[in-house]
Order: sequence, then C-alpha cells, then structure tokens
Amino acid sequence: MCDGPSMHAMVLDAPGHALERRAVPRPEAGPGQVLVRVSACAVCRTDLHVVDGDLTEPKRPIVPGHEIVGRVVAAGEGAEKFSEGERVGIPWLGWTCGRCRYCRAGQENLCPEARFTGYQIDGGYADYTVADARYCFPIHGSYSDAEAAPLLCAGLIGYRSLVMAGDGKRLGIYGFGAAAHIVAQVARHQGRRLFAFTRTGDAAAQDFARRLGAEWAGGSDERPPEELDAAIIFAPVGPLVPAALRAIRPGGIVVCGGIHMSDIPAFPYELLWREKTVVSVANLTRRDGEEFLALAPKVPVKTEIEPMALGDANEALRRLRDGELTGAAVLVPE
Repeated sequence: MCDGPSMHAMVLDAPGHALERRAVPRPEAGPGQVLVRVSACAVCRTDLHVVDGDLTEPKRPIVPGHEIVGRVVAAGEGAEKFSEGERVGIPWLGWTCGRCRYCRAGQENLCPEARFTGYQIDGGYADYTVADARYCFPIHGSYSDAEAAPLLCAGLIGYRSLVMAGDGKRLGIYGFGAAAHIVAQVARHQGRRLFAFTRTGDAAAQDFARRLGAEWAGGSDERPPEELDAAIIFAPVGPLVPAALRAIRPGGIVVCGGIHMSDIPAFPYELLWREKTVVSVANLTRRDGEEFLALAPKVPVKTEIEPMALGDANEALRRLRDGELTGAAVLVPE
C-alpha cells in the first residue's frame, strides 16, 4: 500500500530482470519540474539496453521509458514554461549542469554530469512522471499522443544522425527500425536517395524500407549497387562498421547512431583510408528537439506504431529484441 496518491509503473529492479508492474507513490513536481500524466511512451532500443544491462549505470530501481507524451498536471516553483493541461514531450536528455565546457559551447549532449530519462531519472513506463521543464518540448500538430511518442528519441536521434551524415545524396541506413523509418522520410523530403540494409533474409523489413522510399533494400552483408556518400548505423552491431566503410565512397561518412554497440572487429586500414570518417552520435541537444519537432509536421513524418498496454511492456521489449517490430511499439497506460 502507498500513502497518498499512487500510480502504476513498470519497474526494473536490476538489469537482466523482467519489469514488474507495481503500485507506487505518485511523484510530485519539485522546483523547476512539471508533473505529467503520461498518455503514451514509445519503446526504444535504448530501453532494451537498460533492461538487458548493456548500459551499466541505471538508478535502481528505475522506471524505464524516454519517448514520453503527456499533459502537464502540476508545475513546481519556477517552472513557468508550461501551463496546466498543455501537451508536452519528454526526451532522453533530462538534465545537464549548464556550467561545464560542453554546456557552455552548445554541446550539452556531452555534459559529463548529464542525467537521462528512464536511466537515472524515472521515465514514462508509468501513469505519471516528473521532468525538468527546461528539457521538455511542446508537442504541436495533428499527431495523436501515440503517433508523437516515437518522435522524442527515434526521431530526435535519427535527425541528429542525419545532420552528422552531411549533405550527400546517396544515403545508406543499416537497421530499419523505429529511428530509420523516421529518418527515411526526412531524407526523402530532402531529396536524398535511400539504400536500406536489414537482417539477412528479413523480407518484411526490406518491403517496409521500399515502401518508405528506399530504391534498394538488401541484407546487411550485401553491397549496394553503387557507392554511398554516407551511411547511418542504427543496429547495435559492431561488424556493420567495416561493412559500411566498404559501402561508402572515398571521403564518405559512417555515423554510428546508437548509444550502445557490440565490439567493432579489427579491419584493414585500407577500409578507412582515403579520408573516410567514422563518427558516433551521443544523446541529443534541446536545439535538435526544437528543430526536428518543427520540421516533422512539414515533411510530414508519419510514424508507424503498434499501441500496447503499459502492462505488456515486457512483451514489447521482447518483440523489439527479437526483431519482430516494424516501426515502434507504444505503451499506453490503461
């Protein structure tokens, strides 16, 4: 039993354990925070890395989830940015120090003291959550709550990855899941040509990629029909780095878009030579959020979602782990 208002949440006690649905005290908004009633929370591969223990420093216990859409219920002292009832989105980046060299240089995504939603801060696999109002975004446009949820990470990290890939026209995407299906729409809007790489033999994912504008789709072990200007890797698979280096032209860019990746195997220097670049994407900035959330309705980005009950979070994570989802699973509180 809980004293005071309670709520339901899916709680991770330790990495490698299943989430447990519990009645827990409803949080309260502190100074600078907003209390948000969660309407939808998309399931991200980063959540899977937290649950499986690939990311090793979670708060324990933790409520996962960082692609959150909901409505402001209450605001703490100093949190005047949003009014009661306003629809907001809560992303992965939940707090930064504002003082370090990175924060001062507009690189808050690299802040060494940063804290992250669903990792060090309880997230959106719950009826309610609290968040620092400075790191929340207004959600406009005709998106439903569930349709908007994947924009908060799959969309934001995908957008940052696309910007880091430069302006080349021939773009390869390795791993055609939630982030890729959003990036593909933005890339096509920008006039780029798309080449999609999926798990070998995954005909459904390849058909999905073609439907979203890829002119070629094949297995990740295949070579595209022509050299690429850039490639983005969303699948957390280290051997894809040398594969992508083989696929890009001299002077091309390989962007590693995930927060976690298996070890990259040794590869001959000739794959990197001729001024090829390998770069990683770390988190996001609030500027990324503002730019992308303004752009998405203009494309317009359409998210492919599968709504699931909050209590089915473990099943949603299993299906993501096993590659059974196209688009994104979105948890909806019952």
